[in-house]
Amino acid sequence: MSKKFLLIIFLFAILQCRGQNNYVEPPYKGGETLKYVLYYGWIDGGEALLKITDTIYNNKKVVHSVARARTIKLVEKFYNVKDVYESYFDAKTNLPEKSIRNISENSYKYYNEVTYDREYDSVISLKSGKHAVPKNIQDVLSAFYYLRNQSMKSMKVGQEIKVDTYFSDEVFPLIIRYKGDEIIKTRIGKFNCMKFVPVVEVGRVFKTKDDLKIWITKDENFIPMRVQFDLAFGALKCDLIEYSGIKMELNYLE
Repeated sequence: MSKKFLLIIFLFAILQCRGQNNYVEPPYKGGETLKYVLYYGWIDGGEALLKITDTIYNNKKVVHSVARARTIKLVEKFYNVKDVYESYFDAKTNLPEKSIRNISENSYKYYNEVTYDREYDSVISLKSGKHAVPKNIQDVLSAFYYLRNQSMKSMKVGQEIKVDTYFSDEVFPLIIRYKGDEIIKTRIGKFNCMKFVPVVEVGRVFKTKDDLKIWITKDENFIPMRVQFDLAFGALKCDLIEYSGIKMELNYLE
């Protein structure tokens, strides 16, 4: 549940298929909640909860997104994690106005706030001050919801998409590749999904470039159903297990 792991959880958010300023009626609404479980085989080790609400920030209509991640059960006894990520992003452009990162991992504590200056393409970090950044930069949470405003069904197998995000006080360029469609079975049912493979660094953690995979529902929701890490000791998975307040019903397969 380190910062790198949580960033990978949201890697699916980098897919972009239309211009940043084209407003599309979003497939989500305030009150939507998505709950995920991280597990290895039959052992559950962590949970993540994502929730959004509509609010006002700097006299502007924004969406307030909160992601909470924690270890559970036996894993919690050895590695106690309670991490919170927040994003205030523009309701029309999906561009973040403010990001908050509040980390608690055993004895390690970290808190930071980042505000975004769109006029001058810069960010102001509570920890490190002002930095120049690429235009239309995202944070990991705003990018997650921006993704779901886009039409991905026209993507071609093998197509790669790149986007810049600001994470852990640095610009983090991400690349992801579309691999085709698959039907997957989860604890809540079977779903037709689009499969994506983020470009990862081969080495100590990943043995091949395809060791990290993401499945997103191929419907109007574009909800991530599973993230899978293929490691030396087996597959580590993160699956959607509960949801509420979604705008449209999920398309279950028989």
